[in-house]
Order: sequence, then structure tokens, then C-alpha cells
Amino acid sequence: MATAGPQGGGYHQHHHPMTLEEVRTLWIGDLQYWFDENYLSSCFAHTGEVVSIKIIRNKITGQPEGYGFVEFVSHAAAERVLQTYNGTPMPGTEQNFRLNWASFGIGEKRPDAGPEHSIFVGDLAPDVTDYLLQETFRSQYPSVRGAKVVTDPNTGRSKGYGFVKFLDENERNRAMTEMNGVFCSTRPMRISAATPKKTTGFQQQYAAVKGQQQVRISWGRKQVLFY
Repeated sequence: MATAGPQGGGYHQHHHPMTLEEVRTLWIGDLQYWFDENYLSSCFAHTGEVVSIKIIRNKITGQPEGYGFVEFVSHAAAERVLQTYNGTPMPGTEQNFRLNWASFGIGEKRPDAGPEHSIFVGDLAPDVTDYLLQETFRSQYPSVRGAKVVTDPNTGRSKGYGFVKFLDENERNRAMTEMNGVFCSTRPMRISAATPKKTTGFQQQYAAVKGQQQVRISWGRKQVLFY
């Protein structure tokens, strides 16, 4: 069993989930510079179901990159923590837990990885999280790969829009019609098409063009322009 710490978190070598139901690792983001594995371990220790914890660090500077992974003994254990903790205050801080399934949060290569088809979702209520947005669509469309709500980097608050990824293009196309105007939390969603655009360079991002403001978020291997 792996232990919490920089040398722990070997789940990428030991556990390769083929489906969502096999994923037992959570991505945790928006981590402050002083967070370490011991702090995260203290956050989840009482569950008794943590296998390993790993904070990702820059290979050159050794400084934290602001996110990490927590592996649990089972998918059910991870899902309980995701539903219980996501959006709640982190101990000793003024920020909330930001959690998602690891296979969705980091864009890692998976055995079932294939072409991805994305949509832009606007008019989101302030309380909508990545998980809630994802589950709103995944309950209707099994090929949903993940969802991301864009937040202000300074305040951590939602900017009111996000993105949903599908593996099946037909489901993506259906969702654009069937889910437009459907309520997510307290507001009806406004859905627009996402048009892929090839990019170069190591860091690839999504770009959302909203009026004259261009907002970029890191997610996936493509750049998408939203009109």
C-alpha cells in the first residue's frame, strides 16, 4: 500500500481505470503553496479509506503546481468524499475543497481515450461545481468525459460558465439541443458550440471568447474557441 508523501501516490502504475466506475482517485485543485501531503492526509484521515496522496510539483523548481491526487480504496469511497467535501471549507483556510475525478481533472491518457467533443455552458448558478455540472449531463449522456466550471483565479468564485466534454459526437450534438434551457441548480443553462482549433506548444488551453474578453483555461490537448 502506498503512503502519503512525495514518494506515495503510485496509483498511476498500479491502477489503470477503464471506466468511470473503476476510478478511485480524486483530483484536488486550487491548493495553496503551503499545502503538503501531511495537510491533505489530515483532511481525509478520519475516513480510513485513503491509499495515497500526492501533490504535483514542478520538476525543476520543486514548487507545488497547485493540484494533486488522493487515491481511495474503492470508487465508492472516493465518490462519498467527492459528494461530501466538494465545495466545503478546507480546515484552517478561507477556501473550499475543489475536487473532481482524477481521470477528468488532469487530461491524462486513458486506455479508452478517443476524440473529445466539447460544449460551452453559460448562465451557471454560483453554486454549480465541476461535479454537479458533470453529473447533470452524465445522467443523460453516458459518454460524458468530464466538466469544468471556470473560476476566478483570485477569488475562486465561479465566473458563471464552463465546459462539458463528450466522447460521443452524437451525444454532444443531442445535448446542445436537449439540454439548452434545462436547469442546473437554480438557473437554466445556455449552451453553445465549441469549435476545435489546432495549437502548438507544450501547454495547450481552451479559450472562451466572450465579447471583447478572452479567457483561457488549461484543459485537454486542444484549444477551443467559443463564439
